[in-house]
Amino acid sequence: MIQLTVAAPRSGSGKTAVTCALLRSMQRRGLDPCAFKVGPDYLDPTFHRAALGTESHNLDLFLSDEHRARALYACGCADHGAAVVEGVMGCYDGVGGVSDRASTWHTADALNLPILLVLNARGASLTLSAEIRGMAEFRERSHIAGVVLNHCPPRLYDALAPTLERESGIPVLGYLPHLSEARIESRHLGLYAAGEIEHLQTRLDALADALYLDWTRFATIFDRTPPEPTPEPARFRRVRIAVADDAAFAFTYAETLETLVRCGAEIVRFSPLADAALPEKTCALYLPGGYPELYAAALADNTAMRAAIKAAVEGGMPTVAECGGFLYLGAALRDDRGDEYPMAGVLPGRAADAGRLVRFGYLSLCAETDSLLFRVGERIPAHEFHHWDSDARGDGLRVEKNGESWRCGFVSDTLYAAFPHLYFAGRPELAERFTAAAERYGETHGFA
Repeated sequence: MIQLTVAAPRSGSGKTAVTCALLRSMQRRGLDPCAFKVGPDYLDPTFHRAALGTESHNLDLFLSDEHRARALYACGCADHGAAVVEGVMGCYDGVGGVSDRASTWHTADALNLPILLVLNARGASLTLSAEIRGMAEFRERSHIAGVVLNHCPPRLYDALAPTLERESGIPVLGYLPHLSEARIESRHLGLYAAGEIEHLQTRLDALADALYLDWTRFATIFDRTPPEPTPEPARFRRVRIAVADDAAFAFTYAETLETLVRCGAEIVRFSPLADAALPEKTCALYLPGGYPELYAAALADNTAMRAAIKAAVEGGMPTVAECGGFLYLGAALRDDRGDEYPMAGVLPGRAADAGRLVRFGYLSLCAETDSLLFRVGERIPAHEFHHWDSDARGDGLRVEKNGESWRCGFVSDTLYAAFPHLYFAGRPELAERFTAAAERYGETHGFA
């Protein structure tokens, strides 16, 4: 089974473009690849899904431990002929920017995967060999097994590849030329989501068409024994969890929903933008993050849904609302033009663009009381990444990060509503508690 991690010295080197080109090319060759993303990024996996037509999963060694990450990887690889793990930032860039914990390299090391290093060939030639050697020698087990040159025209590759390989000792396996027609724009949370890109399939085909790879050497270098998945027992429950899923609420980890399913949930997707009511026999509500600020007017116009959600949450329906979902539960939200619109009105906050990135990165949530998801004394890993802020962030949990501490969130026996995103796949007990609460709610209301 072909297995590899795609890494680079820094962000902007072309990891996503090379990963998508690889995935589409492997699919054309009948290899039936699967895809993963290192770290908490919600957006890059949407491109993997678009390239393959199948699910992509995250692997995060801050939000889960190595044992759990290996289990998630093995489960995702099952019945596939190849696996590509797209890295994050620079290869060795980990927690806080000053460690390699949860970095691309750490993930490759934990999974024992070889690394395909993507180098941007613009503005450099022989110096690239020094970069390759430095990257390969920085750790005793660098796992760097091959190189692909991005933004590299064919003539430069033909002249440069033998020299780089001779100077660095690392195989140079191919190149991707500059393709202006396949360029993908970014905004404040990273790349645009795949569903927002015009003619995306044409762009992905162009990447695959343009990718040159020495497939014979590539297959030999990256061939590995397939991982053995560990069967996980599933609990039987009769609970329906309604998950918001539309253009405004799209930041959901596939493995979080899969963990909920193993705990006995039936996932029922709905749209706060388009639907007038929650799905029938809903036992719990999950409002993930996304871009509600871009759709504030449409969310406000859907008064029936706002009223339904307000009634459900205030009526004790177990609810998890993260970041964008948290903003939706607030009193009001200003859109990207500064116009303010009413939201569900469950919480008091009014939210607006802070004009900068707010509370970015990994953190720990410290529980001082028992609640829907947490038990007193627990420290739960989470992450934040947003430009919108609220004037009422809550004080139900203590947050710790890099020696600093503050409070956030609204928590109760039936509610978690806060900016931090959770990762149920890394802490399955959270999913177990959520579905258990849903079961109790369903029994009380005659749904179970």
